[in-house]
Amino acid sequence: MDFLNAFVALSNFVLIPAIAYGSQLALGALGVTLVYGILRFSNFAHGDTMAFGTMVAILATWGLQAAGVTLGPLPTALLAIPVGILGCAALVLATDRLVYRFYRAQKAVPVILVIVSMGVMFIYNGITRFIIGPDDQAFADGARFLINARQFREMTGLAEPLAIRSTQAITLVTALIVVAALFWFLNRTKTGKSMRAYSDNEDLALLSGIDPERVVRVTWIIVAGLATIAGVLYGLDKTYKPFTYFQLLLPIFAAAIVGGLGSPLGAIAGGFVIAFSEVGLTYAWKKVLTYLLPGPLEPDGLVQLLATDYKFAVSFMILVIVLLFRPTGLFRGKSV
Repeated sequence: MDFLNAFVALSNFVLIPAIAYGSQLALGALGVTLVYGILRFSNFAHGDTMAFGTMVAILATWGLQAAGVTLGPLPTALLAIPVGILGCAALVLATDRLVYRFYRAQKAVPVILVIVSMGVMFIYNGITRFIIGPDDQAFADGARFLINARQFREMTGLAEPLAIRSTQAITLVTALIVVAALFWFLNRTKTGKSMRAYSDNEDLALLSGIDPERVVRVTWIIVAGLATIAGVLYGLDKTYKPFTYFQLLLPIFAAAIVGGLGSPLGAIAGGFVIAFSEVGLTYAWKKVLTYLLPGPLEPDGLVQLLATDYKFAVSFMILVIVLLFRPTGLFRGKSV
């Protein structure tokens, strides 16, 4: 019984939150790795792209809620995601036409595009804060829990409760659908194959008659979709605040680089590596160990390796280690 209670505590505070957070990071890292693999630069504006797309979805959610439109137990924001994607796609396509296209024509080295993306990042952040404000915004509705603590205790008779938030389940299901759709698109459609060919060898792709501007447009639209979905899921699961998405840039890049920058499969794996590392190293293991260890060996302290304030420091440490010892990542993406 103590083992089951320990497993429930571990699931409640580590496994389930890390799976949900890892799904969100994986979607964000997929956007970063697509830009790097196809457009060949590290897009530092990606976090604020997520914030902008989510902001549009929030505004649409508020409009739907005001009109009395809901999804019952599901968040109304799920209906607003397509609107958020359209708004985000319009922004990134306009940015590409007005900014990045010029540097592509000049054959600018990637580091120039990285610096340009930093400028774009601050502009996006300013626009988002100007429209929706810098504070937390509440937009979640519907059922809060899929299983709450009381229901779980009544069903199992265990002392340790388990609560699964509906947003955690929605995050996992949505991420699975989006990832499956993305891999199907990249591997089965003519446009997806053109994108892969352009990423592998730009010159050979051009000789094959592939339109580079079309590849770029489709890439930005997919990136906008991934950014908006990841941002909305994160906002529903945790909170929406524009600066939070700027902070998310570090774990998202860490996930992309750990998995192998330029490798979609690596981005997914990297997202879960970062998520489990952050959650595991900042969790206080006292409760789990109390169930597993005999009385005399029960810990007195929290058994917490790092305070939660250092969560992003975990991403940074992992990022540095990977860059030092395996810069191509777990799945051997393009060397950083």
